[in-house]
Amino acid sequence: MKSYISSIVSILEKLKPRTILDIPSGEGVLFRELTFDVEIDGLDLYESKPDGYRGFQQFDMDNGLPKDLPLYDAIVSCEGIEHLGNPLLFLENIKNHLNDKGVLVISTPNIWSPSSKLKFLMRGFFPSFPNLAGKIIKGSHMHIMPWSYPSLYLFLKLAGFEEIRLHSIKEKKPKHLFERFFGWPQTIYCNKNARDAASSEVREYWADAGSLQSVYGRHLVVSAINNKKVE
Repeated sequence: MKSYISSIVSILEKLKPRTILDIPSGEGVLFRELTFDVEIDGLDLYESKPDGYRGFQQFDMDNGLPKDLPLYDAIVSCEGIEHLGNPLLFLENIKNHLNDKGVLVISTPNIWSPSSKLKFLMRGFFPSFPNLAGKIIKGSHMHIMPWSYPSLYLFLKLAGFEEIRLHSIKEKKPKHLFERFFGWPQTIYCNKNARDAASSEVREYWADAGSLQSVYGRHLVVSAINNKKVE
């Protein structure tokens, strides 16, 4: 099992939500890894209904989410948001389908890792986000939106989420010794801003932004809470 999936499963195992929406659901890995009783629905543009899922729809999430979906205790988007051209619409629709105090968990590649920065410096493109000229087909399975923790935090706040936190993933951080050279100025900058923060919320943001996972990790796993009741 991939390390970022293990991190997502660990979060859900602690919360034990009764209902989950898995988007994109892929082959249904999430259901197979959870050990508690839960009802899971899925959305995916390419795959069919995974075994064990209660409900399923094929849907293009660049259009948000289907309006006929119910409310969920948790919504999981594992390696999906980097494929979307309308991430704010996607996140706003997710919030509208979460119960009060419901949790959103997102994973996505991290462009802040040193190897990602080096590739961008040399070629102008992040890893797994190549030049797509001549290969652009709307709805195709391609990475089009790169994310760091600060950019994901920004979009989650714009969508109305609170208690946004970055979670650790079991991986070597940094993966190579030379990466420390590219990461330490960023760590120092984030740590200084954490010390000077005017509120606990801002302090937590800078602490997460300057963490080993944010600076050196290959992926991000971020959770956020819907603190306002849906009317």
